[in-house]
Amino acid sequence: MDLSILLVHGLSLAAIYGLMAIGISLLWSSIGMINMAHGASFAVAGYAAWGVAEAMKPVLLATLGKTLSGTIAMAGLCLSAGALTGALMGGLIYLLAFLPIHDKPNFAVRSLIVTLAINMATVQSLLWIFGPKQKNLPKIFGMGKIEFLGLSARYDQLGTIVGTTVILGLLLLWLKVSRKGLEIRAMMQNPEGAVLSAISVRWTALPVTMLTGALAGLAAVLLSQTIFVSPTSGAVPLIKGLTIALLGGLGSVPGAVAGA
Repeated sequence: MDLSILLVHGLSLAAIYGLMAIGISLLWSSIGMINMAHGASFAVAGYAAWGVAEAMKPVLLATLGKTLSGTIAMAGLCLSAGALTGALMGGLIYLLAFLPIHDKPNFAVRSLIVTLAINMATVQSLLWIFGPKQKNLPKIFGMGKIEFLGLSARYDQLGTIVGTTVILGLLLLWLKVSRKGLEIRAMMQNPEGAVLSAISVRWTALPVTMLTGALAGLAAVLLSQTIFVSPTSGAVPLIKGLTIALLGGLGSVPGAVAGA
């Protein structure tokens, strides 16, 4: 394989797996939760984006045709559906795997077991509903490739790399300037001090789980430009994301404080 092709392919995959790893690290470092259902959020968001694309494709073809505007509209719909569904999955994980046990001993181990059960149940449910047949999303970045300085890159690869860079930049900006972002950073850096400052772990956890779920949803749509959507499509991104997060130390010391 050409080295330039391998380099661009590696960068696009690294960008997607980086989104997964940041979500896993953010959960651990802020609320001390190991989310093994991150792959389930990925798979469900992929199917949601596929369903929206299938439903809206005839409408967009009839109104906008095969134009740049139609491609942009489809991209917006797929990315929005993936992010929203991922966020809803994050809220569900919060209700099932955080609220009931966050103030119990060994919360990290308990959360790992509960989220692993959620992941397995979700995969089996998707298999039952959709079967094992893979689904493909439309090419939201269009077809074709660009040659630049000896490098060859497809539109979907460039779109993934640039899109991930923009998403991570917006995430860092939100964490830096927003009130909720500052609360999350406080939980990551000094959980006891954050609790003494009236920052509740219970209510900080909800936006964190929804935010990380949205990141998994966006990663699902971006990766589905290269591979297909399937019930088990979240397994490899989950493993890769966990590996990257572990190599990075999973962020700072976990911030869950019992009873907060």
